[in-house]
Amino acid sequence: MSSSPYPVKAKEGVIPRSTKDVLSGTAGGIAQVLVGQPLDIVKVRLQTSPPGTFTGMADCARQLVKHEGPLAFYKGTLTPLLGVGLCVSIQFGVFERMKREFQAINAKKFGDQSYLNKGLSSSQLYLAGSAAGLSNAVVAGPVEQIRIRLQTQKNNQFKGPLDCARQIIRASGVSGIFRGMIPTFAREGHGMGCYFLTYEYLVQQLLAKTGKTRSEMPAIYAVLFGASSGLAVWLSAYPFDIIKSRLQTDAIHPKERAYKGVMDCAQAIYRQNGIKGFFRGLTPTLVRAPFSNSATFLAVEWAARNLEPYVKN
Repeated sequence: MSSSPYPVKAKEGVIPRSTKDVLSGTAGGIAQVLVGQPLDIVKVRLQTSPPGTFTGMADCARQLVKHEGPLAFYKGTLTPLLGVGLCVSIQFGVFERMKREFQAINAKKFGDQSYLNKGLSSSQLYLAGSAAGLSNAVVAGPVEQIRIRLQTQKNNQFKGPLDCARQIIRASGVSGIFRGMIPTFAREGHGMGCYFLTYEYLVQQLLAKTGKTRSEMPAIYAVLFGASSGLAVWLSAYPFDIIKSRLQTDAIHPKERAYKGVMDCAQAIYRQNGIKGFFRGLTPTLVRAPFSNSATFLAVEWAARNLEPYVKN
């Protein structure tokens, strides 16, 4: 991301701005999966395995390689590669749309030029991020359940993503595919609010300080700010993710399930491990977050910059 000019345009004004936002998000989602998948496998195994199975992150990785081979780190990758690409495209599409709505409100309130200098407030950035997260949660819930079940299976119960979905629906109906949606909404709503707030606030501060435009922002800042936003989302919403993972790896047959619902699951976690039970697997998550989210925002900014010349005015 240098300050070099855009490439020569083949044709002007061929895509709507909303399409640019979605395509940029898709690029970010693909980058996120490819960079973060190995550590995500470790996180999920630590979250969902019985206490004492692993002594820590390194032991979990060692046992994965020993018992399942190096390719185990990319178990279930097809689902997140497609699903996360879709999820992140929704997140960025909705977030950018919400930003434009808030910018229009600020333009009326402060005047057409004044609002440009002010940028969006922290509360506006948080609300825009929350809206993006909640919009994405409906897709993220089923996608993540399938991904997690594929990541944690040890006896090849599922032949692939479609077979996993079929078995879930056959065992517990269509509602089974949406198991764990309450903690998913909580994680996405609050977590994405903190996620986008952190990144955009840092970008706004940088641009205000340097006087540069967003297209002139060096790539290193997308990397650094993306890393910060990745830490922010997980530090703010990790307990919700623990509950979601437990519910989504519970038995697919309702009569065999260990948890009756969200509160029962939370109480069971607390009885077993106390408060620290809500933070199992946090270490690999915090190790993964800076890398995967740096890749996400780097890809998003790169795609957005290169697509901008083709956007309809």
